[in-house]
Amino acid sequence: MSSTDKPGAIRRFLAFLGRPSAKYSLVALLSGGFVLGILFWGGFNTALEATNSLDFCISCHEMRDTVYQEYKQTIHYSNRSGVRAVCPDCHVPRDWTHKIARKMKASFEIWGKLTGSIDTPAKFEANRMRLASDEWARMEKTGSRECQNCHNFSAMNPERQKVAANKNHMQAQQQGKTCIDCHKGIAHHLPKEYKDPDEE
Repeated sequence: MSSTDKPGAIRRFLAFLGRPSAKYSLVALLSGGFVLGILFWGGFNTALEATNSLDFCISCHEMRDTVYQEYKQTIHYSNRSGVRAVCPDCHVPRDWTHKIARKMKASFEIWGKLTGSIDTPAKFEANRMRLASDEWARMEKTGSRECQNCHNFSAMNPERQKVAANKNHMQAQQQGKTCIDCHKGIAHHLPKEYKDPDEE
């Protein structure tokens, strides 16, 4: 087929798709499409939620043997109220649009697994500053959105906070800071190269 025949072939194909069915009624076609749409959406959403679990996040040894072990020593894992924040609570937005965008970006992170760039504790440590900086930058850009699903200035009770914590939270609120500005290293070890700007 020559390149001049391609537009004609495309037109014929589109005309074929637009032709009414001789076998099935419009109601049957619409109903079938509706059912297939629901099945597709259900399958897609099920797969999406399966990737939004602690078990999925620690299914590779790169996460299970490093940051997961650190996280298990924190208050986000074990605390007096029994409320546990798992990986997606901190690293995946809840609303659908931002969740899909984050999942698409995270799919590129599989490259680290495929290339073996962080497949040993030593390699992970060598990359920890870069990995942490990327995540901190994402959280700063979103105003610590995921943190605020559980922690919000407007919901805080100053009388129940320690004096220093209350003072710091009030200052942070006045200065337009969000959680990640002060709470780096809250769930995972800080990189050795990290320098606290307040201590410089």
